[in-house]
Amino acid sequence: MATTLPSITEEGGLSKYLRDVWKYPILEKEQEFMLACRLRDTGDVDAAHQLVTSHLRLVAKIAMGYRGYGLPVADLVSEGSIGLMKAVKKFDPDRGFRLSTYAIWWIKASITEYVLKSWSMVKMGTVSSQKKLFFSLRRTKNKLQIFDNGELSGEQTQQLAETLNATEKEVQHMNRRMHARDFSLNTPLSQVEEGAEFQDTLVDDRPSPESLVGESEEFSFRSEMLTRAMGDLPEREKHILIERRLKDDPITLEELGQQYGISRERVRQLEVRAFEKVQKAMQAELAA
Repeated sequence: MATTLPSITEEGGLSKYLRDVWKYPILEKEQEFMLACRLRDTGDVDAAHQLVTSHLRLVAKIAMGYRGYGLPVADLVSEGSIGLMKAVKKFDPDRGFRLSTYAIWWIKASITEYVLKSWSMVKMGTVSSQKKLFFSLRRTKNKLQIFDNGELSGEQTQQLAETLNATEKEVQHMNRRMHARDFSLNTPLSQVEEGAEFQDTLVDDRPSPESLVGESEEFSFRSEMLTRAMGDLPEREKHILIERRLKDDPITLEELGQQYGISRERVRQLEVRAFEKVQKAMQAELAA
């Protein structure tokens, strides 16, 4: 995929980038399928470029969700685009899913990895519970309307620890680390656009009305189909699949193993089996 993609430059900035990516049309299902088949069967670079550019607005939307970690929006978008390109290369159109459904995971994974590396997580980088706490703490504080400048009160710490299923020491430590990298909404973003401030990035992440309608219709369709596909699953497999694949903050294999009194590997096997059953059921429905 050597074809040049839009990027955030000092001259144009974030606003120009968003205008540029919104110029690329969203592909119809049939168009997407044909292009994906061309890429898979012939390695057509033009087909790959069309698939990537039609999903750049999805990258921008997801990248905006990570802007609170003190990292340049341009870098977040760039990492998300890398994830999107990986998704396009690996996408199999015959499975019946839309590319956007598949690409979301790759985009988030690429950005998440970049955020963790940029924050120099050291020991946290290999501990799933600490990664989960890192990405959940800021969001949970906002939900609970907890605002602080680096130090939480005892009551706030206890409330967060109970909500996040962490120790008070872990919450305090993570909160201090995150505040060490926080900055004001008025911080200049020289790497994005001259004269721009961080708060300027908060107003450009809304999709167009047409996109909202399209996404809503597609989400409803996928949700209904997924519900039907999961209907025949045993309760244990259904619960494991929901907790591992359908939650924003999936719980660990170890936690589920403790709940059911089985090994971590057994939970993984049940998760894979449940996913394969649902995948086959959805494919059969799409083919009908």
